[in-house]
Amino acid sequence: MDSGHSIIIKRVLSALFYGVSSMLIVIVNKLVLTSYGFPSFQVLGLGQIISGICVLHAAKVFRLVNFPDLSMDTIGKVWPLPVIYLANLIFGLGGTKKLSLPMFTVLRRFSILFTMIAEYYILNVRASRFVQFTVYLMILGAVIAAGADLAFDLMGYSFILLNDLATAANGVYTKQKLDAKGLGKYGLLYYNSLFMFLPTFMLCMYSGELVEAMMFTEWADPVFLLYFALSCLMGFVLNFSVILCTAHNSALTTTIVGVLKNLLVTYLGMFLGGDYIFSLTNFIGINIRSLNGNKFYAE
Repeated sequence: MDSGHSIIIKRVLSALFYGVSSMLIVIVNKLVLTSYGFPSFQVLGLGQIISGICVLHAAKVFRLVNFPDLSMDTIGKVWPLPVIYLANLIFGLGGTKKLSLPMFTVLRRFSILFTMIAEYYILNVRASRFVQFTVYLMILGAVIAAGADLAFDLMGYSFILLNDLATAANGVYTKQKLDAKGLGKYGLLYYNSLFMFLPTFMLCMYSGELVEAMMFTEWADPVFLLYFALSCLMGFVLNFSVILCTAHNSALTTTIVGVLKNLLVTYLGMFLGGDYIFSLTNFIGINIRSLNGNKFYAE
């Protein structure tokens, strides 16, 4: 197999890995936060950070992966990814808790637009006119769907749009850091989690959500514990898949894959969680968004 085919296979497999991981974590998070009513998306995010630190540290100890040890210049090599990572985590989980899955996936379309703009200004990469036109069609479908959302939640909408901005920034800066070959993909992932552990823990303490989570009545339920553990583990898997996909593709491709997997999540979400309110205009807008996404991916 020549190098060209090998590169294509790596790109395709890394994109599929990210798409599947992204789909699974949205569903698991929705079950934990909405179906079971877990009171704190911040504590769930903290669990995902701890999972990433533990898995990567153990992998390094057993020589399964390798990345540089902590040094004085490590924060400079990672910055500003830790702050973006924390924002992405908090706003993404907060939006999942506040909105139905169909509307969550619709509003996530804006991350493609934001990534396209960020690639132009930060990486000097300009999308083709066809790609730009298709992105604008996706945004139109999202606006139509949002305009007829009977379960409108201002905070939920704000969280998702901020999550979109953080996703765009994360993808572009991750690509920039990987191209610089400073820490490597495992180092970026490990130190992102390590540097954000204490701020996230303090945030959970200050907001009182850590106490609320500890008082949660479902800790004795083995099914809930399974979902919670899966969410924590999938947090690490998702972050790894993002870095892997971005390493083999562009930041815009990673964002597109992350949004397009929402086609299945959108329709599953109409039945999962019990918080989607049907309206004809909203449903039409969701389908416009989905059809445009399929066309974009096919091209």
